[in-house]
Amino acid sequence: MDRIIIEGGRRLSGTVTISGSKNAALPILASSILTDGVCTYTNVPDLRDIKSIVELLRHLGAKVDCQGSTVRVDASSVSVHEAPYEIVRKMRASILVLCPLVARLGRARVSLPGGCAIGERPIDFHLKGLQALGATISMEHGYVNASARKLKGGDIYFDVPSVTGTENLLMAAALADGVTRIGNAACEPEVVALADVLNLMGAKITGAGTPEIVVHGVKSLEPVSVSIIPDRIEAGTFMVAAALTGGDITIENVEPGHLKGQIDKLAQTGAIIEATGNTVRVKGPGIIKSVDVKTLPYPGFPTDMQAQFMVLMSVASGLSMITETIFENRFIHVSELKRMGADITISGNSAMVAGVPSLSGAPVMASDLRASASLVLAGLVAEGTTEVNRVYHLDRGYEKMEEKFRQLGASICRVSQPKS
Repeated sequence: MDRIIIEGGRRLSGTVTISGSKNAALPILASSILTDGVCTYTNVPDLRDIKSIVELLRHLGAKVDCQGSTVRVDASSVSVHEAPYEIVRKMRASILVLCPLVARLGRARVSLPGGCAIGERPIDFHLKGLQALGATISMEHGYVNASARKLKGGDIYFDVPSVTGTENLLMAAALADGVTRIGNAACEPEVVALADVLNLMGAKITGAGTPEIVVHGVKSLEPVSVSIIPDRIEAGTFMVAAALTGGDITIENVEPGHLKGQIDKLAQTGAIIEATGNTVRVKGPGIIKSVDVKTLPYPGFPTDMQAQFMVLMSVASGLSMITETIFENRFIHVSELKRMGADITISGNSAMVAGVPSLSGAPVMASDLRASASLVLAGLVAEGTTEVNRVYHLDRGYEKMEEKFRQLGASICRVSQPKS
């Protein structure tokens, strides 16, 4: 199992290019099931989760060709309606094939998904939404069974905005008869990116990026060629790295409009941030100021940046309160940060962080994707050597992270442990 070894204390500077968004690429790749013909996707990141969705598409009968950051999917021969546990257990986003399969084949059998252990993240919203569109749903032996001769437009309302729920039901509604209205929809850029792609295919979707989305169903969709939007979470992680190390990093291939919640909070810490075109430059402050953070659905501060920002607050001047409102188990990384000398006290869904003069390198264990990133960041600023174990989590969402940090001046390397 791979480990990442970091010698901390180096100021980071230079330029880094952000990869395509994993969370945008996954639903967009799944949407290829809705078409006959070849869809071409560029700026696709090389990640474990992308490999998992490609494996799943091939299992369903699609022909998939991956060349660097370009992925071509021909779903003309999709005929298998079952997404098996062996594939789905690797990644929660596998549930995104549920609605396209029902829309395309009239039925789907999808294993209940796995993924990071950061909370329950039930798929009830997906299932209730499909039922509202006329599907019959049953559960047996760890699988969801869904069927419908023809989906029909209907009204859907989410009690809590769900990103994957909104994305899944957008794909179902695109080919349903009639009009579908989705209330309290997720507003994340990844949802907008999927809606844009579906519209390029010939769908009729309005309101994406707002809580009210309207979909006028069409009879068929056409293949497209599109580029995946930049990964706003990867961008945010490098922004925090600049502030954390007192560095000066220019971050290219970003959408600054997608980063507003992160930019606002980083600016409050004293970091200097300049956004121009598709570039953001971050200069770290001499003294990091403590600020409070509360995770919220977009356009609020993203839950996927909470762990990284907590590292920054761990070495800030003063006290900060970090409140997690999205996932109930997203403080698993705290115990590992405390091993490195962080002063963090958890009470319910909040963490009180008292800044310390410095962190100390230590062996640590990653528990999920974003926790992995936070431990790498902690290692970059810590005194001495940090060893981050179980970095396969990291490979699910960050493309060549250690290489990118090394280009910015970090002392970081990956060590592969021989298989016994």
